[in-house]
Amino acid sequence: MIIENAGLKGLKSDLAHLDSTSTKLGFVRWQWEYYRATYDLKLENQATNSEYFLRFNARAVEGKLESPYAILALEDAYIGRGTFPHGLDYESPIPDQILKVATQKLADLKKQLSE
Repeated sequence: MIIENAGLKGLKSDLAHLDSTSTKLGFVRWQWEYYRATYDLKLENQATNSEYFLRFNARAVEGKLESPYAILALEDAYIGRGTFPHGLDYESPIPDQILKVATQKLADLKKQLSE
C-alpha cells in the first residue's frame, strides 16, 4: 500500500544526513546499490503477532551511495505485512494503529529532513 500525501516524494538530502535522521527514527538502510537505497522500519502488532514494514526508497541524483555527500531524492513511502520466510504483502489491510504510527514516523522524517 502506497501511503499517499506523506510529503516525502521529491525531498532531497545528502546520504549522511538521511542515514543519521532515519536511524534516529528507527529506520534501517537494508538494501542499497550505487544509485538506490531502501529504508525500512519494522512495526509490530502485538495483538495479532504480525509484522509490518514501512519502506521508502531513495535514488542518487548527484554522486553515488558510497559517498556520504551523495544527494538522494526520496520516493513514495509504502507499507506491507511481513510474510514468511521473507517478503512483503502490499495487498493486506493495514490495522489503523499501525498506519497511525507509520504516518507519524513519516511526518517526523519529513520535518527533520526539511529543517
